[in-house]
Amino acid sequence: MAEARAAMARLVVDVPDFPEPGVVFKDITPLLADHTAFEQVVAALASAGQDDAGHVVVDKVVGMEARGFILAAPVALALGAGFVPVRKAGKLPRETHGETYDLEYGSATLELHRDAVAEGDRVLLVDDVLATGGTVAATRRLVESCGGVVVGVAVLMELGFLAGREKCDGLPLTALETL
Repeated sequence: MAEARAAMARLVVDVPDFPEPGVVFKDITPLLADHTAFEQVVAALASAGQDDAGHVVVDKVVGMEARGFILAAPVALALGAGFVPVRKAGKLPRETHGETYDLEYGSATLELHRDAVAEGDRVLLVDDVLATGGTVAATRRLVESCGGVVVGVAVLMELGFLAGREKCDGLPLTALETL
């Protein structure tokens, strides 16, 4: 995990006033472009889907649109688990469950295919940033609407000043960096 944190400190770029004035956007694209750093980050995030002995404890890894996809898919491969995308409303082609939630600057609706998670599937949620926690809470409700059980959350960065951890409602949270 220390290697992943060092890579993030070196490669994540702050972009002030994006997407709106006063917001500092964390650009992870340089991190993704560095094979070794990306591999370290994926391994660190995947550890959230393992027990203390290193055994995989999840059946599915759910990634939230859009940067969560980039991280969750290789985490799923590393764990030998299935990858499930949670998309913005209207992007999935078959029957879905939907959840509307609040963002830092607005609201959104996420959807999940109704058959993407089976009854009893153990699920790890993966995203790039935990901010207000609305995305995690909405995604958890989507997984549970399919009968899945969310066993943890893994993120690159937690924006601690926005108190998103509280909306994780007791779920184990792995954050590689807390700002």
